[in-house]
Amino acid sequence: MRYALYFAPAASHTLWSQGNVWLGRDPESGHTLAQPTVPRFSSYEITAHTAAPRRYGLHATIKPPFHLADGRSAADLLDQLGDFAARQTAFVLPQLEVALLDDFVALRAHARSTPLHALADACVAEFDTFRAPPDAAELARRQIDSLDAAATARLKRWGYPHVFDGFEFHMSLTGGVPTAVQERLLPWLESHFAPALAVVCEFDSLALYVEPTPGQPFRLERRYPFGNGAAK
Repeated sequence: MRYALYFAPAASHTLWSQGNVWLGRDPESGHTLAQPTVPRFSSYEITAHTAAPRRYGLHATIKPPFHLADGRSAADLLDQLGDFAARQTAFVLPQLEVALLDDFVALRAHARSTPLHALADACVAEFDTFRAPPDAAELARRQIDSLDAAATARLKRWGYPHVFDGFEFHMSLTGGVPTAVQERLLPWLESHFAPALAVVCEFDSLALYVEPTPGQPFRLERRYPFGNGAAK
């Protein structure tokens, strides 16, 4: 079993419903959802282009997926999550935009946010004792040619290159897609998400996602509201 600490929009926010419909799955309920019809794309193509992010569920990574370290239990993790969330203060996310990241389409923050980066850094560091070191196969999978020396050092220290100075808040909407697909899909996605992105979105809870067995879809197990709110 793997655990991950993610940002997920509030269940009442339009971004949650629109994002889940686009990906074709609600990771909180586990329900499969009918994906929208996109001009010039078959339903099969849309299903294929969204396969990778659909397995993880709509989210932005804060603490990347990890196996529990020896001597640490799920109960320990839940207790620490409750304590960590109670010490956090909600804040408004920067404006999100549909954009390309490398070869995939994502929702990303238009500007850097000091509270967002501070939260992500604190979360990665505080929960690192729960993370089992990655095995050789996982390290090899993440050690791609494009990693520079700093990213490689973060991978070795934290098990993931895109943390701390390498962190960029984003919510994946597709897997890797060719340039021709990007050019046709981006305008449609901008229109699809425009109403949701016009609504202020708060980062007011940390979501625990779980992968029950290797390769299975991640599910949103529980939300931990910031402050002293009860977990949902």
